[in-house]
Amino acid sequence: MINVAVAGCLGRMGQAVVEAVNGAEDMTVICGIDPRGGDATGSIEFPIYKTVKEALEHQKPDCLVDFTQPDAVEANLKEALAHGVDCVVGTTGLSNDTLSELAGCAPEGTCLFYAPNFTTGAVLMMEFAKAAAPYFPEAEVIEMHHERKKDAPSGTAIRTAQIIAEARGSQMTKAPGKETEIAGCEGARGANVEGVPVHSVRSSGFVASQEVIFGSLGQTLTIRHDSWDRSSYMPGVLLGIRSVGTRQGLIVGLENFMD
Repeated sequence: MINVAVAGCLGRMGQAVVEAVNGAEDMTVICGIDPRGGDATGSIEFPIYKTVKEALEHQKPDCLVDFTQPDAVEANLKEALAHGVDCVVGTTGLSNDTLSELAGCAPEGTCLFYAPNFTTGAVLMMEFAKAAAPYFPEAEVIEMHHERKKDAPSGTAIRTAQIIAEARGSQMTKAPGKETEIAGCEGARGANVEGVPVHSVRSSGFVASQEVIFGSLGQTLTIRHDSWDRSSYMPGVLLGIRSVGTRQGLIVGLENFMD
């Protein structure tokens, strides 16, 4: 049985993680972490602590799942990894350098797994984009999320742009960039992520959607993924929890665990 601690357990994603973990036969939630602590337990049947440090003083989880906030995740991971607790992270906002530094400070045999997106469809979307990138000189990413999302662009969009840039190598786009933005409309060409324009839409009605639009002479190719419910993330989260116990160091991307 894998003992799991869930950071952000009272949030929307955290609640979905708790339900998925407790619904699996080989794992269970032994505690949660949320700034509201025990004041908001309601009918929850496990203890909730206000910090990861407090949780680890009372519990011994095998794995910490973190779906919190960009301003909280680094401290959570630093505490958990120092105690040799494997981490499965869906909170975006950490750079690759920070992730590497955190993983490097953990005891041998400890795994830090970060996924920009836990849905299998999003992983396949990025793999398809990687395959298409060498054949199309132009590429842009449009990501659409709910209005409560705390960061822009999304981690998935950033990772997708990085994958495209790596796959197309020295091939340079001829599409106009920020130099064409007119005064008072700065940002019209989106964020420049390693040469790939990334555009963020925030609106009620979305959960998580992303389009990758490729262009070349006389043709376009659009790859799109839509997630309509948070349940779509749960198979990937459970796969991460099951996999980190046999790995160590930093692992980025759910594709590393998919057959």
